[in-house]
Amino acid sequence: MPLPPEDRHLSPRTGWTRAHWEAVADGLLTAVRPFATPGHALIDLPGTGPSWSGRRSDALEGYARTFLPAALRIAGAGGDDPHGLLDAYARGLDTGTRTPTTERELTVGDPESWPLITDRGQAMVEAASIAFALRLTRPWLWDRLDAPVRDRVGRWLADALHRTPNDNNWWLFPLAVGGFLAEAGIEERAATAAVRRALERIERFHLGDGWYTDGRPRAFDHYNGWALHLYPVLHAHLAADRALLAEYGTRLAAHLADQAHLFGGDGAPVHQGRSLTYRFAAIAPLWAGALTGHTPLAPGTTRRIASGALRHFVDRGAIDERGLLTLGWYGPEPRLVQPYSGPASPYWAGSGFLGLLLPPDHPVWTEPEQPAPAEARDAVRMLPKPNWLVQSTAADGLVRLHNHGSDDQPADHVRPDDPHYARLAHSTATGPSHDGPADNHLALLVDGAASERGRIEPVGCGPDWAASLSRPRVRGAELAGVTVTSVTLVRGADEARIHLVSGAGPGTGVRQTGWAVAGRTAGAGPATAPPSPGASASADGGRLVSALTGLHGFTGAAVLTVPGGTAFGPEAAVPLLDGVLDTDAALLACAARLTGTAVPPPPGAALETTGTGADGTRHLRLTWPDGTVHRVRIGPGTVAVGDGAEGAV
Repeated sequence: MPLPPEDRHLSPRTGWTRAHWEAVADGLLTAVRPFATPGHALIDLPGTGPSWSGRRSDALEGYARTFLPAALRIAGAGGDDPHGLLDAYARGLDTGTRTPTTERELTVGDPESWPLITDRGQAMVEAASIAFALRLTRPWLWDRLDAPVRDRVGRWLADALHRTPNDNNWWLFPLAVGGFLAEAGIEERAATAAVRRALERIERFHLGDGWYTDGRPRAFDHYNGWALHLYPVLHAHLAADRALLAEYGTRLAAHLADQAHLFGGDGAPVHQGRSLTYRFAAIAPLWAGALTGHTPLAPGTTRRIASGALRHFVDRGAIDERGLLTLGWYGPEPRLVQPYSGPASPYWAGSGFLGLLLPPDHPVWTEPEQPAPAEARDAVRMLPKPNWLVQSTAADGLVRLHNHGSDDQPADHVRPDDPHYARLAHSTATGPSHDGPADNHLALLVDGAASERGRIEPVGCGPDWAASLSRPRVRGAELAGVTVTSVTLVRGADEARIHLVSGAGPGTGVRQTGWAVAGRTAGAGPATAPPSPGASASADGGRLVSALTGLHGFTGAAVLTVPGGTAFGPEAAVPLLDGVLDTDAALLACAARLTGTAVPPPPGAALETTGTGADGTRHLRLTWPDGTVHRVRIGPGTVAVGDGAEGAV
């Protein structure tokens, strides 16, 4: 798509200005128009197959999820609509609501009717985008609709007030609908009740410090920002409800203080969690903070992170030759797609254009860009509620998320590991392996099968460490009496991963993998630089290098090709270490490193055992390459590091 010239004076980091945002929004909205049905009620985008909701629902997604960025574009321009978008979406409102249907597929006899809103049905999700879009454009669209059309649209939307959502962020979809209908004078009592009920429900998910779990006990991901914070704050803002905005805006500001650290120097958000095909929707809460004044970030920092994220995906092929967003990360990537996603699902990213509501003379558009946290300095940030440790290095702009608390497991049973939640670590530059050995994972090898991590039980975290306990599972069953207590410690670009495996028994095989890097692959062999005494392996992806060095308990090393690569490239490799447990309570440790710099790594960390407690707790001394020392105590379900800060299950 054509873009304006860069402005490196105003935007020294990205070169992008408000004009670039407008151009990208216009390009995306123009590109979908050829796929609209004659009455513009549905936008039936091409794709490899429908979602589990069917093609009609997918085409409603195309309408709803493009209507929202269109509304943001037009409302931000004071109603100016040179491309006639509002007329098209107004026709769709009329056509789609004439005979709503339960028919899942598009038929010759009924090619345009919207699906009815049902319990836990996808139409409820899309109703929320339509409601927000109508609220944003009310003077130029809703208020000008014929009364019969308003009546039909109101009745279709109102079904969302009386249907049951999934017990997670979905509670906020009736909130979005209720907020609009209450203002429009439609089923006001039910609409107000839906708003109140949604806020009460998500209160159960709020753990404090601006962090929500998305329904399940420990489901932390981007839904924190692009749903659980965005919807209540945007509703409160549009309703001009100061008390509500103060409550939810304060939570948003607390979240943004953490979220700003989850974007790399190249603009990429951390590649973790579900619905990653929504891509730059991750920046919507940043704009919400600037829009409402509830943000700890300077205006130039907000724009730098947001423009960096949008440009990251535009520059890397997220938009295809037709101008359409693809189902994937950069180009199409089927393994990234959940069953609920259809061809138009990526347009949830439309909420990322929320910044266009801010006028051109707002400081977020006029102040020079300032560095993102990942660019400013090497940093480590602990996030106690999700029990994450975020490590970033300014030289390469990489952000690494060490995961000791998010598994997306249901409360009542344990499912197979999800690669986007179960790994020990995720980053802004690597994606998980989907086939072959799991990356960033410690596996016990039992009867030819590698164990999964299963449910993650937080042990605790500190300024430079995080720890958890897991109960390994093989072929869907927990290994009776076996636990793995794990702690990650970081310094600069270096990591140390220490595990205590209890109950597995001597002779059990183990395998530790590192970061899976996309690109060319090379390098495996014994460590040559003391004081690292164990085997080592490194995978060279050209731009990124992933290295592992054994510190205790590992005897072999290799580099494996990742079948099918990752979301970051079709060719990838992962380093691994292996060994055999020597006792019933066996200690394993390795140094890990993911780097994007050409500077050779310093000599590795060293680990020594300084004692064993009566309860089997190991006392360790970890010496980093710069001479810094950490003292670590690790026992089954308990970890203490450095200054004595201790965690336990």
